[in-house]
Amino acid sequence: MTPVIARTREELAEARFRIEGTMALVPTMGALHEGHLSLIRQARRSADAVAVSIFVNPLQFAPGEDFERYPRTFDTDVEACAAEGVDLVFAPTRDVMYPSEPQVTIKSGPMGEIVEGAARPGHFDGMLTVVLKLLNLVRPDVAIFGEKDAQQLAMIRRMVADLNVPVRVAGGPTVREPDGLALSSRNRYLSASERQTAVALSLALHAGADVAADGPEAVIAAANAVLDKATTADPPLVLDYLVLVDPTTFTTIAGPRTGPAVLAVAGRVGTTHLIDNVSLQLGKEH
Repeated sequence: MTPVIARTREELAEARFRIEGTMALVPTMGALHEGHLSLIRQARRSADAVAVSIFVNPLQFAPGEDFERYPRTFDTDVEACAAEGVDLVFAPTRDVMYPSEPQVTIKSGPMGEIVEGAARPGHFDGMLTVVLKLLNLVRPDVAIFGEKDAQQLAMIRRMVADLNVPVRVAGGPTVREPDGLALSSRNRYLSASERQTAVALSLALHAGADVAADGPEAVIAAANAVLDKATTADPPLVLDYLVLVDPTTFTTIAGPRTGPAVLAVAGRVGTTHLIDNVSLQLGKEH
């Protein structure tokens, strides 16, 4: 079925009024891939109707980042949504989302200044601002985000809790290429040789997860052993960070600890910034 396409707030309001039952929203920046489609399928299982938003949000790109060249494949995206039975596609322009220069925005706070936030200052402020706007406009019962962006997901959950936003936030598992590389719209930037180097990100995460029972130091050491080789590859991986963090606060785990954790990594291959993570259980089970 062909989804209703809403480009303005008025068209969205009319389409939303006509939809009966519960709604799940999958916010995206377009360039849909299998990872997005898995979220759409999860949304279909979670509600009576499914909406997908497609908007490349300028507020979450810093100067010099890839806002202008970020892939925009709207016609193909709509075809993919139709094939998955999406009911509504909200595809606003910049003027619709930001009719004037925003004066009141979301501040991500200390949680937005660490890990990925330290590598991309201001990124999470822009991300949370647009997510809140989308939630207010679409008014879904549930919103689904990929676990590949684990810090983003944790921050959205915190924003929803702190601001009493009436929506349930759910995460969808990371989808990977056959070689282990996490699916991302930015993967298409990679040359064949760059892609070969980039696979080290997921290999490092698996190496760390394999020794999670031995504790934090063993996890970091095992992952670093893989990444060290990648930093001398041709082309090299330029590591932004490798951290073991609390899954709720994203603060770094130091010293002996047991329980859930997230091992997160980010780096650049060529001009492409890539992130990945894996959830793990520290310490031996009793």
